[in-house]
Amino acid sequence: MENVREIVLDTLLSLEREGQYSNQLLKAVLDKYDYLEVRDKSFIKRVTEGTVERQIELDYYLNHYSSVPVRKMKPLIRCLMRMSVYQLLYMDTVPDSAVCNEACKLAAKRKFGNLRGFVNGVLRNISRNKEHLPLPDEKTNPAARLSVEYSMPEWLVQHWLDEYAEEITETMLRGLLEIHPVSLRFRTDLSAKEREDICRKMENEGAILQRSSYLPYLYTMEYGGNMTGLPGFAEGQWIVQDISSALAVEAAGIKAGDFVLDACAAPGGKSLLAAERAAKVLSRDVSEEKTGLIRENADRMGAENIEIQVWDATQFDEAYKEKADVLLLDVPCSGLGILGKKRDIKYHVSPEGLKNLSDLQKRIVRTCAGYVRPGGTLLYSTCTIDRAENEDMMRFLTEELGFIPKSLEDRLPGCLLEQKRRVTAIRRASMKSDGELSEEEEKACIQLLPGYMEADGFFIAGFVRPEE
Repeated sequence: MENVREIVLDTLLSLEREGQYSNQLLKAVLDKYDYLEVRDKSFIKRVTEGTVERQIELDYYLNHYSSVPVRKMKPLIRCLMRMSVYQLLYMDTVPDSAVCNEACKLAAKRKFGNLRGFVNGVLRNISRNKEHLPLPDEKTNPAARLSVEYSMPEWLVQHWLDEYAEEITETMLRGLLEIHPVSLRFRTDLSAKEREDICRKMENEGAILQRSSYLPYLYTMEYGGNMTGLPGFAEGQWIVQDISSALAVEAAGIKAGDFVLDACAAPGGKSLLAAERAAKVLSRDVSEEKTGLIRENADRMGAENIEIQVWDATQFDEAYKEKADVLLLDVPCSGLGILGKKRDIKYHVSPEGLKNLSDLQKRIVRTCAGYVRPGGTLLYSTCTIDRAENEDMMRFLTEELGFIPKSLEDRLPGCLLEQKRRVTAIRRASMKSDGELSEEEEKACIQLLPGYMEADGFFIAGFVRPEE
């Protein structure tokens, strides 16, 4: 498997040098080596993703046992050590001796033979002590302990500790590290029997499917191959779509005959589901690349009542002033709710970046709010768990733009609302701020949290524009 490890090493080096997001690069790598056996591709995927996801933890242990700090190691050696420690700690099927030996061989092959002793010594030391690896003291510095244990930047852990109870923060951190299977949505005009028949065909191809407890047409799927070759995909019978994204459309209460404007729509999942409910959907995003994704999905799904346009959501379009019955507004955000799927977002986000995003969101909201007709609905959503981007934006919409909170409780699954009540009770019991939302505002929004809900971290809030 040495050649496969070399592919992982080169992928990690590319990530470090180019600053590309790991999910994008890893997809390109797996496409390039599509001829490999499924077992080898699974190894590449797991070790690459795991090394990126656990980097803070891996560096902490390496710094403890290595005489050379991680930041001063040669880039190739740094990546090699990280991926090797990940295998030692998280891949029981790979013998520790094999991990150490293959790391030494790979160092020599890549012209670092003089460092084989260093590589071997550090890795074997960690291997011998892996049942008793050190952690920061939980009592004196709980944020540092959680940062290492769950491999999350310490400032971000502290940020969540300040906004949520410690119990909620740790549960979220644990949830973000769990396996996140792909979620898919079947066309809503398919019967239960038709869905079951397609699922059976997909399972015959090796897919593992489980229906969501939230909505009957949503499933999670585990599959090691190329999903586009599975039954029903080419025929437009299903689309990859996050559970939280579908819930946002359900919360909007779209009716037959509605005109829906989806202002930040790519890759188009919400637009397509809205189109199955409404008379017409205008689906927009900021670039040809983004609208190309929407168009590709719309063509495959046979959605004829969608118009797709390139449009910058910060620029007001007079042609659609007060025309939308429903405005879907999934604004650009920090992505802190989807760290379980996009593992390196946490290394790129910063306190300053959060502030800049909040300012951009307000510009978009202020601009797009004018598309909602009097009495129409604005459905605001983000894929984050940050109060400034979520609850604070509710206050902006109500106090500065005059929108009225609209209860979502008759549109969301009962089991999800029960999970929401459980989290709210924990948060209030801890004396942490719950955003000081009024009862009306509380009913008009929901914060999906990893570890508590079977969905990504996602915020949904509904509003009505007052009748003039």
